[in-house]
Amino acid sequence: MFTPKYPPHDTPPTTPTAPVDGTAPVPVQPAAPAPLPVSRPTVQLTPAAIVTVAAGGTAAVLVIGTVLVSMLLAVAITGVSVAVVAVVLRLLLNDLRKAR
Repeated sequence: MFTPKYPPHDTPPTTPTAPVDGTAPVPVQPAAPAPLPVSRPTVQLTPAAIVTVAAGGTAAVLVIGTVLVSMLLAVAITGVSVAVVAVVLRLLLNDLRKAR
């Protein structure tokens, strides 16, 4: 799966060629045959499988969206409550300073 795929090597010509200087031709050995490609099973999706995949994807999107919106809402509520506490503490501290 993670092994690199290299293109097949160039094969030399299998017919002997006559040299230019008039000597006898040197026989050329034929190259080894290229290995056959590995056959992998094809994925065939039936209409029911397509519907199942679509329903699963839709459910995943809805669940993830719900979780993200809930987290955003929790952060917003925490921020508002911290702001309210800050205002109340400021009012209490101002009342203490004015009383003295």
